Amino acid sequence: MGCKLISLFLLPLLTLTILSGADKALASDKKPQVSHRNITALAAAGGGKATLKGRKQTSGCNMFQGKWVFDAFSYPLYDSSTCPFIDDEFDCLKFGRPDKQFLNYSWQPDSCTIPRFDGEAFLNQWRGKRVMFVGDSLSENMWESLGCMIHASVPSITTTFLRRTPLSSLTFQEYGVTFYLYRTPYLVDISKEKVGNVLNLGTIESGAGVWKDVDVLVFNSWHWWVHKGVKSQGWDFIRNGSSLIRDMNRLDAFNLGLTTWAQWVDQNINTSQTRVFFQGISPTHYVGKEWNEPKKTCNGQMQPLTGSTYPGGSLPAASIVSRVLSSMKTPVYLLDITTLSQLRKDAHPSTYGGNGENDCSHWCLPGLPDTWNQLLYAALSM
Repeated sequence: MGCKLISLFLLPLLTLTILSGADKALASDKKPQVSHRNITALAAAGGGKATLKGRKQTSGCNMFQGKWVFDAFSYPLYDSSTCPFIDDEFDCLKFGRPDKQFLNYSWQPDSCTIPRFDGEAFLNQWRGKRVMFVGDSLSENMWESLGCMIHASVPSITTTFLRRTPLSSLTFQEYGVTFYLYRTPYLVDISKEKVGNVLNLGTIESGAGVWKDVDVLVFNSWHWWVHKGVKSQGWDFIRNGSSLIRDMNRLDAFNLGLTTWAQWVDQNINTSQTRVFFQGISPTHYVGKEWNEPKKTCNGQMQPLTGSTYPGGSLPAASIVSRVLSSMKTPVYLLDITTLSQLRKDAHPSTYGGNGENDCSHWCLPGLPDTWNQLLYAALSM
């Protein structure tokens, strides 16, 4: 699922439209508007919350260190056939995945218990507020998961579901809570120059105004930084300051781009109103030697890895995220999902994502992103 680029002259109009609370639809993406009962204007309420303390731990508990346990009584949290928000590429059961055991695993931290997700309580806590996921298709994976989790708690509530590029939204009308998805895979800008499309490592202008004054921001970026080829990566050149180059080390580029994002957050986010999260690095499972099965990928995997460590070790991109966040003035809570997700080689769509390709990058719904949202819920609740 690629991210469509939006020409620069349209973005100021988009930003103005959203910030003014207009209820007119933006230019339609390939997916039509989906309505549930009466559709009204998007909610645009503000409000303040204290910033989160700490970057990875909540109330002295490291929720990200633990193991997966089988729990068929409590999981899955919803039925994919009754959730109207799931894209085909995440809907593994719809496209014939025969095994169901992957649905029944619960994340158990070593030193505490994650609170049970309560969608109605979540809506009451954030009544009249706005939550925005900003990033690539892994943000979309998490955004759709949260929508399904809440919908399962309040299935009869009126919702508005709008799919647009780059900004989509899901509003639970009776509570005035809107969950946004802003698609921007690099966080920094891709701009049109004479030489073609340029990934500018030093600027964040396209859409950044839409991010301001939202009550909860959940940022994510990484997967597109390793895409190769103009069609796949979406740009022709990289701009690093005054230098215009064909390519560079992608980890170095990611570090520079993420540093630009961190500076933008420090300069623009009002921490008395907005809580900021970084989603963490979501791993892939294309290389079986990482878990001692050299000839395997995620395809055909039916169980998580046991224990609490990944044989393939940590990801360099995750180290960059930790380093950049630690240098920021703004408290940003790291949803450190990398290791717990590395253990879930069984949780990808593989060939059951609707297009027949072997997808070891995204995640089935219901599935692993539900745990990411449980951790987000815990961090917001404690």
